[in-house]
Amino acid sequence: MAYVARLKKEYKERIVAALTEEFGYSNVMQVPKLEKIVMSRGVGAAVADKKLIDHAIDEMTMITGQKAVATMSKKDVAAFKLRKGMPIGAKVTLRGERMYEFLDRLVTSALPRVRDFQGIKATGFDGRGNYNLGVTEQIIFPEVNIDKINRINGMDITFVTSAETDKEAKSLLTELGLPFKKN
Repeated sequence: MAYVARLKKEYKERIVAALTEEFGYSNVMQVPKLEKIVMSRGVGAAVADKKLIDHAIDEMTMITGQKAVATMSKKDVAAFKLRKGMPIGAKVTLRGERMYEFLDRLVTSALPRVRDFQGIKATGFDGRGNYNLGVTEQIIFPEVNIDKINRINGMDITFVTSAETDKEAKSLLTELGLPFKKN
C-alpha cells in the first residue's frame, strides 16, 4: 500500500465532513482544499555576495525536502546596484504529499519553537482564501543546524487554498492544525 501523509488522511476522513457541516456544502467537491504551499525568501545582500543565494537555496531545500530555485530580478534598479536577471531570492512550491508533510512538521515541531509563541495572526488573509505567514528566523525548523548557518533570515510561507472566502479558508487551516491567535 502506498504511503499517505497523516494530514491528507485526516482531511479526507474528518475535515471534509466538519467543513461540510459548518458551511452546508451540497457536494464534496465544494469543500475547500489546500492546493499548494509556497515558501519564498528574499536575499537582498546577494547583490554583493553570490554565495548567499546558494546558502538560501540549500537551507530551503533542507527544510522542505524539495529543491529550491533562485528567483531573478525583473528589472534594473540603479540605487541597489541591481541588474535584470540577477538572483535575489529563493522559492519552493510544495504540492501533494510533500505539502502535507511540510505542514505537519510546521505545525507540530517548527511553530512551537518560536519564542513567546501565542499563535499566528489571523490578519494574513488576502480576501480570496489564501493565507500568508511570515517567519522571522529559519532556526525554528529542526532540519536547520544552528552551527552551520551564516546569518539568520526570515521567510514567507503562502498557503493557497481553493476556498472562496477568508472565513472558509480560516476554518480549513484551523482544522488542518494551524494555531491562530484567540481574539
